[in-house]
Amino acid sequence: MYQNLALFTAFLLLYSIFAGRFEKRLLNGPLVFMLMGLILGPALLGIVQPRIDKDGLRTLAELTLAIVLFSDAANANLKVLRAHEGLPLRLLLIGLPLTIVLGWLVGVWLFPQVPLLELAILATLLAPTTRAGKAVVTNPKVAEPVREGLNVESGLNDGICVPVLLLFLALLVEEQAHNPVFLALELVAEELGIGALCGVLLTVAAWQLQQFSWKHQWQMPVWSQLTLPGLAVLCFATAQVLGGSGFIAAFVGGLLAGYLFKEQKHHLLEASEEFASLLSVLTWGVFGALVIPKAWSSLTWNIWLYALLSLTVVRMLPVLLSLSGTRFDTETRLFMAWFGPRGLATIVFAVMIIDYPLEAINTLVATAICTVLLSVLLHGVSANPWVARLVRRTP
Repeated sequence: MYQNLALFTAFLLLYSIFAGRFEKRLLNGPLVFMLMGLILGPALLGIVQPRIDKDGLRTLAELTLAIVLFSDAANANLKVLRAHEGLPLRLLLIGLPLTIVLGWLVGVWLFPQVPLLELAILATLLAPTTRAGKAVVTNPKVAEPVREGLNVESGLNDGICVPVLLLFLALLVEEQAHNPVFLALELVAEELGIGALCGVLLTVAAWQLQQFSWKHQWQMPVWSQLTLPGLAVLCFATAQVLGGSGFIAAFVGGLLAGYLFKEQKHHLLEASEEFASLLSVLTWGVFGALVIPKAWSSLTWNIWLYALLSLTVVRMLPVLLSLSGTRFDTETRLFMAWFGPRGLATIVFAVMIIDYPLEAINTLVATAICTVLLSVLLHGVSANPWVARLVRRTP
């Protein structure tokens, strides 16, 4: 354990010192730490030997995703969203359903042996856009409507796909279900409704307590840094306990916190973003060290092809259709269509389905892992060059 800890923290220290040098090129944190885990892990050098089971990986990925969603939502510029409200709505109401349908159709073509309902589960696994990465979402050089549109889409996509995935899983398990429409409405109401309600109520309560403490001068700068990270995890965990979507709770709570805490939010979010970065690189390190090697032997040609199509045609065509009629030029539309990587949410969903009686569970999990791997590689190396190209084009 201590050898793993020493090696990981030494690599983290070196990367934190020279990150600017790396990230100005074709590399970024997720890609570097995934490669670090792959090279130093059991598959190659065998120097790092992490011991974590699927429940531990799921918990790590869920907590990371919850804090990331909360932080991104709290940093969202609501004025820009109100001015361009049609953009995230187009991506969510048109792009997301079309992505799932197109992913299902490609699965029918490439995996004829997999049951149709399980192919719908696979398409839903790969539909979320965890976020387009710091090089896009938090880069001030990217136009605000593009950044905020992708940011909101990624947060809501992750939460919306949860009830859709649970619906397909319930239909698979509940073979005697007589009213799937009612089941769908019930699941959507529970996941989205409970999640949003938890996010709103807990954030309002935390804000009121913070205001009361501020008036009485009970705030301490050291401890106040933990307010929003604690709120993010509280929103997520409470919603999960009550049967709602913890990801929706975290995202809604983050949006509301960004509005209520106003000028204080940037100071209070510093620790939250640092926690998210630390958990994120740890997740990608474990993914590279353990998950990729275990799935590698299962990656057949049709899995590689599906993963490639999932990142290109399946993601990009629906987004381009949803953006038709907007004022964005062709390259900006392609930019938004391309940056929808499958990352933390897909890892969480893939771990979730392992416990269900799926005939093609190995194919589904291997395809999800392959898609995440390609996403980290392709989106990672293309983010900075494409952002730089868009900046040069801007008059």
